[in-house]
Amino acid sequence: MLNRSPHLDPRIPTNPARCQPGPVASLSPFTTPLSFIGFAVRLYSLQGQPMSLSIEAYASLALSLALQQLLSCFRHEESSSAIPESELVEDKLSELVKPELSQKDYLRKDWLWRLKKVIAALFDAEPWIVPWTAKTIVQVMLLWIASFWFVGSWIVPIIAHIAGFRKESLTYRGQALYSLLTDLAEGLAGIAMLRRCLSRFHPLPSDWFKFSLEGKWQFDVGLGCLMFPLINRLSQINLNLLPVLPSTPVAISSVEQSIVSRDPVAMALYAVVVSVCAPIWEEIVFRGFLLPSLSKYMPIWCSILVSSIAFALAHFNMQRMLPLVFLGVVMGAVFARSRNLLPSMLLHSLWNAFVFLDLMK
Repeated sequence: MLNRSPHLDPRIPTNPARCQPGPVASLSPFTTPLSFIGFAVRLYSLQGQPMSLSIEAYASLALSLALQQLLSCFRHEESSSAIPESELVEDKLSELVKPELSQKDYLRKDWLWRLKKVIAALFDAEPWIVPWTAKTIVQVMLLWIASFWFVGSWIVPIIAHIAGFRKESLTYRGQALYSLLTDLAEGLAGIAMLRRCLSRFHPLPSDWFKFSLEGKWQFDVGLGCLMFPLINRLSQINLNLLPVLPSTPVAISSVEQSIVSRDPVAMALYAVVVSVCAPIWEEIVFRGFLLPSLSKYMPIWCSILVSSIAFALAHFNMQRMLPLVFLGVVMGAVFARSRNLLPSMLLHSLWNAFVFLDLMK
């Protein structure tokens, strides 16, 4: 019985194709005719071929294999010596550059794949389980608008008047504190009204008004931040489509006045208003309540669009309608993907901070 393992015979190399420069005798591991015959016998036995050839045929076959090995070694040596050293260096450099390029291509494809996944998820997302009807949706939104207006236009000014304060006579810091307290009162009133209207539907499903650090939503927030320059550009387009009439009086807001004055305390208070308070209660109302409620009657993507239009209209500024709608779509998409209010609040806060810092330039 022939041994079928070539590694047990020291005359058979583990890598016959590997050649080293030197004398011709050292290029081949077969130094005797018996080694030729032994190699041929083992070759055919490994391949499962029948051992029906003569000894002369085996010797001829082994000799031809040895000659082919010698010729391949000589050809390899000639081809390697004919290549200039500069070309070899360029080849090595190109090999070093290729992995970097392929890595960039991989990252670009990975981002595109993730973006397509986000868009596809919006069309395939399951709607929320909504225990109330359209009547409750309209009721909550109208009551929220009424409470927002009543608290900001009547309750807070009346309390300030009773306390002996007039907004017009306040300093920049006083106006900033007044804006912060007004925003807090409006937000708390809106959240209290929302809780009161939905109290008869408790307990709500687990994915309603969810606020959690868990989940893979960081990429969505980062992708939303990349949309900020586009949203800013839409502001200019909207202003060109709906310019401010020359007869309209130009009023400088208290935020802009504090920025011009460079009062650090006033600017810090306004930063809290626009980057902390406003994103919290606006996201609870528009993304936390309105968007999921609309999914009972329309697809998710349509719910995102309608809630974004309502979000833009709530700012009462037609010159900012287009960018606010697009911003609402971005935040709605982030919320619909994660079913979590924290990512949309964070993105909203970052956008307001982006605008605030842009005003400071």
